[in-house]
Order: sequence, then C-alpha cells, then structure tokens
Amino acid sequence: MRRWGAELALGMRLSVSGGRSGWVRLVMIAIGVGLGVAMLLAAATIPNLMAARDVRLTARTVELNQPVPQGPDTLLVNSGGTEYRGRTINGELVRAEGDRAPLPPGVERLPAPGEMVVSPALAELLASDEGALLRGRWNERVIGMIGPEGLSGPREYFFYLGTDRLTRDSAVRSRSFGIAQSREGAMATVLLLLCLIGLVALLLPVAVFLTSAVRFGGEGRDRRLAALRLVGADAAMTRRIAAGETLVGALLGLVVGGLLFLAAGLLAYRFVPAAVSFYSADFRPVPALAALVVVLVPVTAVLATVFALRRVVVEPLGVVRRADERRRRLWWRLFLPVAGLALLYPLRDGLSTLSYGDVYQVMAGVAALLAGVALLLPWLVEAVVHRLGGGGVAWELAVRRLQLDSGTAVRAVSGIAVSVAGAIALQGLLATVQAQYTVETRHGTDRFQALVTPNDEQSGQGGRWKEALEKTSGVLAVEPLTLIMPTQSGGQEGYAGLQIGSCAVLQQFAELGSCTDGDTFVISDPGVPQPRPGEAYFLDSARSEASRWTLPPTVRTVPPTQGDIHRSGAPAILVTPKALKGVRTDPTSAGLYVALDPSDPDAVERLRNTVARTDPTAHVAPVIERTVLSTLVKIRQALLAGATALLLLIGASMLVNVAEQLRERRRVLAVLMAFGTRRSTLAGSVLYQVAVPVLLGLALAVATGTGLAAILQAAAEVPVQPDWSGIGATSGAAVLVVLLTTAASLPLLWRLTSPGGLRSE
Repeated sequence: MRRWGAELALGMRLSVSGGRSGWVRLVMIAIGVGLGVAMLLAAATIPNLMAARDVRLTARTVELNQPVPQGPDTLLVNSGGTEYRGRTINGELVRAEGDRAPLPPGVERLPAPGEMVVSPALAELLASDEGALLRGRWNERVIGMIGPEGLSGPREYFFYLGTDRLTRDSAVRSRSFGIAQSREGAMATVLLLLCLIGLVALLLPVAVFLTSAVRFGGEGRDRRLAALRLVGADAAMTRRIAAGETLVGALLGLVVGGLLFLAAGLLAYRFVPAAVSFYSADFRPVPALAALVVVLVPVTAVLATVFALRRVVVEPLGVVRRADERRRRLWWRLFLPVAGLALLYPLRDGLSTLSYGDVYQVMAGVAALLAGVALLLPWLVEAVVHRLGGGGVAWELAVRRLQLDSGTAVRAVSGIAVSVAGAIALQGLLATVQAQYTVETRHGTDRFQALVTPNDEQSGQGGRWKEALEKTSGVLAVEPLTLIMPTQSGGQEGYAGLQIGSCAVLQQFAELGSCTDGDTFVISDPGVPQPRPGEAYFLDSARSEASRWTLPPTVRTVPPTQGDIHRSGAPAILVTPKALKGVRTDPTSAGLYVALDPSDPDAVERLRNTVARTDPTAHVAPVIERTVLSTLVKIRQALLAGATALLLLIGASMLVNVAEQLRERRRVLAVLMAFGTRRSTLAGSVLYQVAVPVLLGLALAVATGTGLAAILQAAAEVPVQPDWSGIGATSGAAVLVVLLTTAASLPLLWRLTSPGGLRSE
C-alpha cells in the first residue's frame, strides 16, 4: 500500500510539474469535473429544498376536518386566492373570534377587517407600476410583511386579509396553524415516476460527461507514461501514476464544482420560476449525498483513467494506441439496453397499477436504456465513418480524423445523445401524464369568459351582484345560473340536477336550438335514466307543496355540447326562469356567467376587483376548456429549470472538449496552415468533426427516446403518437449547441494556427 501511495503521489506531482501544457490539461479536467460536480451537488439539494418547503407549507395550513368550538382563542379562516395577469396570488381570509386568536407563521399581528399582511414579493408587486390595477382590490391597508417561515419561497405571492364577512358556515374554525402532514398526501405513483425519470434524464448525461472529462489531454499523458517506462516503470506502475495525475484534476474539480454550485445557488435564487423559488438557506445539499459526490467523483476519475488504459500498451519508445485499433464489437454493448427493456416489465399492466417498488424498477430500466445509448454510440460512429467517402478538403480532414480516432469526439457527444434521448422520453411521459391529469371542462368560451361564484347561494341569483358586475368596465353581459338538486316526488333525493338560467347561459351545456324563456330541456345522456314528462319534483329541502314542480309535456331532449364538469351520472334538466314562475326553490349553488370585452385584456382584472370589494369570500374562475393539475405544472417548471441547467452544462462541456482536441492537434493545424490551407477550411473541418458524431448521436437518441416514449404511452393507455414538435425542439437545441460551440472555438483555432505553433521542444 505504501508503494501504491508513493506512485499515486508521483502522478500527482507530475500533474502539477508538467509545464504549461500540464497546467492547461489540469485546468481543463478541473473545469470539466467542476461542471459535473456542480450539477450533482444541485441535484443533492432537491431533498432539502422539498423538505424545507413542505415544512413551511404545513406550518401555515389549517386542519379542515376537526370540529372546534368557538372561544377566545379561535379563528375563522377561508381561502382567498386570486390571479393577476397570469400570476397566481395565494392568500387566506381571517377573522379573529377572540383576543387570543392564533397567529400564522411569519405574522406578528393578526390583521383586522380591511387590513392585510403580504409577502415581500406581493408588496413589491403592489408598489410597482405593473401592480397598479391590483392595488385596492380588497380595499386593503397593508400593515406588515410575512416572514420567511410563513412562505414557500421568497418569490411567492401570498397574503392574509382581515375581514368581517366570514361566518361559521363559510369558513373553517381553528385554534392553531399547522398540520401533521401535507394536505395533498403522498404523491401519485405516476407523478413520482415522472420526477424520477426526469432526474435520471438530467443526471445521467452528467455522469457520462464526468467520465470523459477526466480523459482530457490523453495523448500528452501517454507520452509522459512512455518516458516513465523508459526509466524503468512497469505497466502496472504507469497506470497508478496516471491515476494519480487524474486524481489531482478530480480534486481540483471538486473545488471548482463547489464554487460553481455556490454561484449557481445565488443566480437560481433570483431567476427560478416563482412556483419553485427557494430561500438561499434551503439550497444546501444533503450531507450524505454531498459526501457521496465527494467520494465517488475522485473514485470515478481514477477508474475511468485505468479503464481508458486497458487497451493501451505503453512501451519505452511510444504508445501502441497510434497503430490501427480493432473494430469495436456490438454484442456486449446490447446487454444494458436489453436489461433496461426487461426492467420495464411492470408497465405491461399500465401506469395506474404501478406500486412504489415498480416505479423504482421502471426508473432503473429507463436509466439502463439511456446508458445503453452511450455504449452504442461509439460503435455506430465507427461503423459509419469507416464507410464515408470523399468530399471537400474540410470534409476529408474531419472524416480522416474521425477514422483514426473517433473515441475523443464520441465522448463529447455521448452526453448530448443521452440527454436528447432522455428529454424525448420525458416529453412523451409528460404528455401522457398531462392527458391523465388534465380535466376537460368542456365549457365554451365564445359566449362567456368568467364565472363568479358568491359564497351565499341566494345572493348569486341576481340582485346586487348582477348590478355590481354590470357596472364594471369591460363587462358586456352578466347571466345568473342556479343549480338545484331536487327530490323526486317518489322520494329519491338528488335524482336529477336542475340548472336554471337564461337561454344564453344554458347554451353553455347543450345544443338548445330554438329557445325562449319558459322552455325546459333534458340533456341526453346514454346509460342514465332520463326524466319523463309528468314527473314531479320538490325544489326545496322542506318538500313543501309550494315547491312542487312537474316536468312539462313540452320538454325537449337535447344533445350536450360542452357539457358540465360537475355532472356525476345524474340526469340534467335545463330550465329557463319563466318555467318555474311561482315555484319556491332552494338553490344548492349559484353563480354568474360574465361576458368580457375581448379587446380589453384587463377586463378580467377589473372584474376580480369588483368581486373582491363586494365580497372577498366570492371566487372568480375563468371559463376555460381544460385545467391542469397544479402539481404537474410545478413538476414541469422544475424539469424546465433542470433542462436549462443541463443545456448550459452540455454547451460548456463541448466547448472544453473541442478546445482540448484543438490543443492536442495544434502542431498539425499549424503545419496545415503553413502549407496554405485556408482558415475557413480548418473551421469547416472542426464543424464536420463535431457535427458527424452529433447527427449520428441524435439519430440514435431520437430512436431510443421515441421508442421509450411509445412504451410509456402504451402503458398509460393513450394513443401512441410521437411528439414531433418536442423532438424537433430538443434536436434543434442540440444542433444549436454544436453551432455555438464551434463558433466559440474559432478564436482558439486562429491562435493555434499561427506560425508559432510550429515550434517544438
């Protein structure tokens, strides 16, 4: 062990005493490893970020299901969230029932009616010109700020508004804030699978890049190893010395990665989407994962170096690698993809049947398939470039270089291929999950664009609400809609749902054809018993004779158009107001459909202002054709942030790799320039040398990613359809990275082709 330690120490000394070229190689390894380490450390912070966020969210959540008697220490709470120009603003309406009412976390004083405490981000918005229309929405007076312990992140828009409009029927009574666990409960297995596959797709290219970064400057290292053999070192000793050289670069890479990680934390703190914002104190890796990175990166660097030398015979007078190599074999490279397909076996019964154990098995299968791309790409590039023929001078230079040594170029491209394959598979799964968690409301938006739901069912039938909304600038029309769940005269409660409104608003739910006030319709619904003329219903809870109503013989059956998302297998009866004239009704719920001026983009904001001032407990919802689960939106934003970081890593890694290749070939490039080769020709050869492996890698990545996406879509029982726009965008981003990398390497190319590059020592 002492001898091994001495040999490793010798390699470490050689790495820092090799002159300018040695230091350049060391810096390149440190930068390459540092980029990967920064990405790994960022991934290691995810558990802490999620845990800290969850702690703060649960600390401000009120328990809903526990009855609490009124007392001096109780508080009424109701949700009062809103939206403003695409921003989601969360908030709670509060009303103290005593002088010892509990305080929400981060709040020093409970707001009285008309007072408000806000998050710093919301305060900044209210004070800006952008928030001019939001100011005064609740007739509020801001009295303070919410501390960090009461917010999910620094960029969250959140408030507590004091109001005297809350009652026991319209709010939740509580003695404290905070619950034992998150209200949302455990994440669905399909969402967990989406997160894990996203993590694999983002981190696997990092691992591929780490193994290639430690091999920068391989030709110069081989010459040094040959010199060591000349002075008496055996083959095993040269491998350990080479490992020592790489170890220094890996250790420096840890330092560089730590600094990049801190810098990334400062930038991400300010620029990540608001839905996934975090405090800088949360941006710290889990100690166990950080220790794993610190240990595994140097170990991986040493193993990668030893593995790279397995087919290299270092002799005292040279390195045999410069001779023709044996052609790469395909059969053993298929083991990992086949194993990955086998691990996907639980998908045979569909995504809905996956257990948590199956999710992790599927994740391992996806990882094996994506790693198989990195294994298959060297064989594919070698098989293709050996069949490429003639062309221009730039093409010939690039192809010949690839034919002699395609390994260096492939190592740079493997990360791109794996990331593109993962991104395509992830987009397929994301489309599948979105299809499962997207609710089709099926409401048309051509007539009405917003729905106002007062907290009091009776007040929503018209009166002051209709008058107040019609006075709002940008509102063109207001039509009330009332829902009643009647009792059939035979005693079956909730047998049918009556929706009462004008012809204009009832057309939201069915193709009425001709309609006048006094008409009655039944929506046809196969499989559901349809109401028949002459059937009698009680329209109030007391079942009084004054509320008895009979379905008239003139009732018409009409087909649904957009339908109603809230229907649940019960027949739906649409009734115009005159058809119920003189009948007592007891509404179950009421709302007002609002038509907005399409030329006024702020009409909906003025509508929200009117509603909040009239009653802050009322809700305004846009009439939209579909809604997406909020958790899925947050996952997509987090994956977008990770994909952006990965794209930056790939671009930086390719630039470092191309610079390393140019530096190794500087003497050859200078000779070509001296013999009259134009710089544009050399630049073209660099572009071709990068582009050929990239195009082959993209072809392999698209095939693998599309196949994996098809498997996931079939498991979700949705139509198997490639996301061509996503594939094009992902591939286009990869091609853009190649072009930018080539352009960024041109200044170095011009410098290396100067006559000074002919000098040799």
